[in-house]
Amino acid sequence: MEQTWSIRLIRFSAVFGLIGTFLGSHMAGAMDYAMRPIHAHILLVGWLSVFAWGIFYKNYQIKYKKLVAIHSILGMIGSLGLTIGMWMYNLNPFNLDDTITMILFIAGGSLLLLAFILFVFVTFFIEKSR
Repeated sequence: MEQTWSIRLIRFSAVFGLIGTFLGSHMAGAMDYAMRPIHAHILLVGWLSVFAWGIFYKNYQIKYKKLVAIHSILGMIGSLGLTIGMWMYNLNPFNLDDTITMILFIAGGSLLLLAFILFVFVTFFIEKSR
């Protein structure tokens, strides 16, 4: 279970890394840094944190296997939701109502917070090495 989720998380983070670096190079080329907070969150949350979770699951066996799946799903949805919500809230490219964009932003961030809290618990349920 951990090995399966490990590679899923690492692949997911690789996509975020590509998007984040592309966004950074676009901002530098255009000399427009309006998306700097979104760029930073894509790289720190979507790439770095999710990658670290993938490496953790590659190296450790977890006692309660369902926690691995729940945490990974929450982490991926939360990372995606937070960064898309932040983009929608800050730039509002579709001219949605401010309440809708704020709800998207808060929902994504809340799911990501739950993923981080769950990860703390997961770290206490590793199998003892032989």
